[in-house]
Amino acid sequence: MPAGPLSDATAAFGARVRARRQELGESQEKLADRSGLHWSFLGQVERGTRNVTLHSILRIAEALRLDPAVLVGGLRAPQADVDAD
Repeated sequence: MPAGPLSDATAAFGARVRARRQELGESQEKLADRSGLHWSFLGQVERGTRNVTLHSILRIAEALRLDPAVLVGGLRAPQADVDAD
């Protein structure tokens, strides 16, 4: 069984990427060509199973003709398990 999203943030980010890509009527392959990233990597991003770097976020946003803030706005990092001693 495939692993699910790494976090709520990666799932939401991936959903935003997918929605914009589909809005533009582009395939993952076309987005991959325009962003300089591999199509399988973009598939993982869209499924939320890949934690992307800042540079990848910037490349994806540029290829989607969006301000990166649109893709990351309101997202929160998962809380770390830290003992509050």
